[in-house]
Amino acid sequence: MYAWIFRHLPGPLWVRIITSVVLAAAVVLALMVYVFPWFSEFSFLSPLTDSTIGGS
Repeated sequence: MYAWIFRHLPGPLWVRIITSVVLAAAVVLALMVYVFPWFSEFSFLSPLTDSTIGGS
């Protein structure tokens, strides 16, 4: 999949590398800002938010 995206980006190699880095950063930013906070509302689906400290 990543090779297909890289082959279809326009420009010389250095432009494709910069574009790939920008696209990857945009995906990470979108995940951190929108997807992960939305998913954290469903705490019953994620065992990572369960705390055992102070429990009886």
